Amino acid sequence: MVKVFKFGGASVNSVDRIKNVGDILVQYQNEQLLVVISAMGKTTNALEKVAEAFYQQKNEEALQLFEQVKQQHLNTAKYLLVTNYLTCEAQLKDFFTEVEWLLHDQPVREYDYYYDQIVCSGELMSTAIVSHYLNEAGVRNEWIDVRDIIRTDDNFRDANIDWSFTQAKVDELIRPVLTEGALVLTQGFIGATDENESTTLGREGSDYTAAVFSNMLDAESQTIWKDVESVMNADPKEIADAVPIPELNYTEVIEMAYYGAQVIHPKTIKPLQNKGIHYL
Repeated sequence: MVKVFKFGGASVNSVDRIKNVGDILVQYQNEQLLVVISAMGKTTNALEKVAEAFYQQKNEEALQLFEQVKQQHLNTAKYLLVTNYLTCEAQLKDFFTEVEWLLHDQPVREYDYYYDQIVCSGELMSTAIVSHYLNEAGVRNEWIDVRDIIRTDDNFRDANIDWSFTQAKVDELIRPVLTEGALVLTQGFIGATDENESTTLGREGSDYTAAVFSNMLDAESQTIWKDVESVMNADPKEIADAVPIPELNYTEVIEMAYYGAQVIHPKTIKPLQNKGIHYL
């Protein structure tokens, strides 16, 4: 049975954290496993500033802000990788180019379109680095551009998924990799239109991506790896004696999310609930 894991930005925001992800995944090498990874912590915010500067026609400022994001990712790769550094650098430079050719232009479309084209690069860069690191550490994986799988409409920043097209791509491109024994590593939060324009899926989009894959792969379970041990009855950063909740049903989780619990978004639950998938 397939398992789906999701690691958020805090799980991959330093060399040590990425190594920790490797330590976790090495224990699951004999499983059919799809792993969804977010942009490194704070990267999305940094890329939002790039998009805002560009849209205000401050091209030089946008390029300078993007340069900081580039250097951060190159430095992480440099400290993390030995044999795979050059191939990782080449892949990162492709993503940099994708953004930079846009930043040299002038905005002629709505802000949300540019937001998606720029911000999506965060997930592409983080997953490339993690994928090269895992291969170097002996965890065989195949990096897949989720934009080749998840087809959406052009409702930029809150795109809706074309479920039948996406299911066909999951069956064509992801199932064979899992069947032949490699871990699949891909991005959360992003997709693409039928014209290959990048889109984002709205708030908590990475958890939602993981839930979509869980549904389409008939997964046994979906695990969200976070910096707390489980769902808690309160925010442990605010309430010192918050305690873990060992088990919740779908309705209880949706209710918690509705009343503001940070740990999950209601739209993430639906694809799991429809197929009775365990959410860990």
